[in-house]
Amino acid sequence: TNLRPPAREARMMTSLSRAELASKIASEIAASSEPGARLARLLELAPGPAVFTTSFGLEDQVLTHVIAALDLPVELVTLDTGRLFQETIALWAATERRYGLKVRAFLPDAAQLQALISQWGVDGFRSSVEARLACCHVRKVVPLSTALAEARIWITGLRASQSPAREQVRLAEWDETHALIKVSPLADWSRPAVIAFAQKHDLPLNELHAKGFASIGCAPCTRALAPGEPERAGRWWWEAEGKKECGLHLRPPPAGLSAPA
Repeated sequence: TNLRPPAREARMMTSLSRAELASKIASEIAASSEPGARLARLLELAPGPAVFTTSFGLEDQVLTHVIAALDLPVELVTLDTGRLFQETIALWAATERRYGLKVRAFLPDAAQLQALISQWGVDGFRSSVEARLACCHVRKVVPLSTALAEARIWITGLRASQSPAREQVRLAEWDETHALIKVSPLADWSRPAVIAFAQKHDLPLNELHAKGFASIGCAPCTRALAPGEPERAGRWWWEAEGKKECGLHLRPPPAGLSAPA
């Protein structure tokens, strides 16, 4: 399929400001509720390269399925923090087998990781929010910047209903931190809708979901939910209720995110 926009449309898109382009894309892809149609239209409107970051969660598996089924020109990458659940690693392998694709891994810088552990200890992230954010910064935020270095489109599995901190997630927006268009094709989907899609297409899913894990990150920082708890309550549960974020999707990034010296 030729995903290149018609010349006239391409000229119009390049004449828009960054914010206007993101707004135009959000408006255009909102015409359909289907993630496949949304991604196909995105790639018609916006110049690549496009990168999809997956952590193999429910939403990510939906988007992986769509990208593979439509053979879209999108690179799949993941952030291998070194602290993933074994179930997540098993799903990573199962996903590659199912779709016949490779998910490119980005790992923490060895020197930064060594400095982090030297400063805070191997499980120092429990000592303070500052220490936890420093850990997330080295294991996630820095590798993400590397993964997106050549990208012009960043595709994510974010949903607005995942948490109060994500209520403002848009279908498309200009990401100033990485200087690209950030697109969340499932931004307006509910969790039940995502689950229904996964069941309909028999998607490979993390075994931890059946054990009460709704949002799955690093093993030391994720627990199963108690009945009635919100979706992301199992992340960094020892901290006071707040944004429950690691820094990948905060805008602007909070203070104290610099890597430890």
